[in-house]
Amino acid sequence: MYEKLEIFRTAISLAQHAGTRQAVIAQNIANADTPDYRARQVTDFATYAAKDTQAAGVQKATRAGHLNGTQSAAKAEVDVIHSASHSPNGNGVSVEQEMVKAVEAKRHHDQALAVYKSSLNILRASIGRS
Repeated sequence: MYEKLEIFRTAISLAQHAGTRQAVIAQNIANADTPDYRARQVTDFATYAAKDTQAAGVQKATRAGHLNGTQSAAKAEVDVIHSASHSPNGNGVSVEQEMVKAVEAKRHHDQALAVYKSSLNILRASIGRS
């Protein structure tokens, strides 16, 4: 009954994806004045999750020290944004757009933590612990 708790894996994947996205956004904002810097973006979570579930049914290692299984090879892909509107110094970062993306990444991270917390509460209630 408790062997396959995919909800936890999905919540953790969403939190990792949001963290990666937040790091890329922070890097973009930090380089907002760097000449010829091109903004980067992370692929959406649906694409990331689809790559992670392609190996469904295969044993997975959650730590490098585990003997059997493999760690998930799915990593969020970071792409360069090729936009037509650049500043005079060739920089392609819009701080306003990056701030909107940062809020969205925080919302996704909060959503992942809420799902994880709710699922953990349900699991605790089902085994008789509060």
